[in-house]
Amino acid sequence: MKTLARSLIPAAGGLAVALAAALACDALHAPLPWMIGPLLAVAGTRVAGWPVGAMPGGRQVAQWIIGTALGLYFSPLVAQRVGGFVWLLILGAIFAIAVGYLCGFILSVLGGTDRTTAVFASVPGGAAEMAVLGERFGARVDQVAAAQSFRILLVVVTIPSLFAALGLHGADPFLAAGGEVRWPALVALLSVTGAAGLLLARLNVPNAFVLGALVIAIPLTIAGVSTSAMPRAMLNGAQLLLGCALGSRFNRSFLARAPRFVAAVVVTVVIAMGISVLFALFMARLTGIHPATLVLATAPGGIAEMAVTAKVLELGVPMVTSFHVTRVLFLLTCTGPLFAWLRHHRRRRERTRASRGPVA
Repeated sequence: MKTLARSLIPAAGGLAVALAAALACDALHAPLPWMIGPLLAVAGTRVAGWPVGAMPGGRQVAQWIIGTALGLYFSPLVAQRVGGFVWLLILGAIFAIAVGYLCGFILSVLGGTDRTTAVFASVPGGAAEMAVLGERFGARVDQVAAAQSFRILLVVVTIPSLFAALGLHGADPFLAAGGEVRWPALVALLSVTGAAGLLLARLNVPNAFVLGALVIAIPLTIAGVSTSAMPRAMLNGAQLLLGCALGSRFNRSFLARAPRFVAAVVVTVVIAMGISVLFALFMARLTGIHPATLVLATAPGGIAEMAVTAKVLELGVPMVTSFHVTRVLFLLTCTGPLFAWLRHHRRRRERTRASRGPVA
């Protein structure tokens, strides 16, 4: 019992710091105060050496609530509109893989790390998922996880701040189904989406709780099943838990141990965001989708982080969610086989050159 209490003390400290930061950012009308405030506050206190952490299971709870709320946006008309852009979703996923490999090459040069680590550190998948996948090919797990965490932090902080400065809040709004909170229906919906998340988690599916919630909530909304809106306080709490979980990934030792690698990660993430913005602007002109929506949709962030950003800023929630779900599915299924194929052909070319010997 004492061991359990001692393990919860850092989590309680992290929640206290996160809540104070969220309230302060909310009072200052900062963008995404309930996620960015906790993220920066917890990360900052950990880098400063304070023993704070995240609540065990907090990230999963946040993903479950956020995924359920996002699924409520997929009305029949919205689903039909998104379905007309399946080709664009697939193109966006292929684009993300290409940018990840390009930035991986740049990271290997600037950061002084091996190419395997650099690729899995740069492909915009989840931190845990890319670390596990990279480990199979000999990547350095600590560098992959740290780079993925820095990527999400930079994207989550930078893009909402720029959008707020440009006054893009509400530029492409979608209304969720169920305009009022009906507690019996909401409890029933959360029970089913939570069960789906637990099932996918047992099957070791990445992002299990957000995907499980979407798998249930989207079909119900498309079918016109009357459910309930998500209370704002519950969404704020989910953002706080998510920000706290993201912030808890940082510590002072890594920053001190690998400053060159960290600096190179920052450079490559900025490059990835810049290329993604150019791609989004081009596709916006081609398709007529609002540019701000496509910038969020193609940004190298995570599903929950980018989708909740779209929700709070009222920027094409269904389109942003669909893009990131498609991207993650492509990345997790294609990154490993693609990397193995590319490495095999690279080694075969190297053996061919070696067998020919030096040119006279």
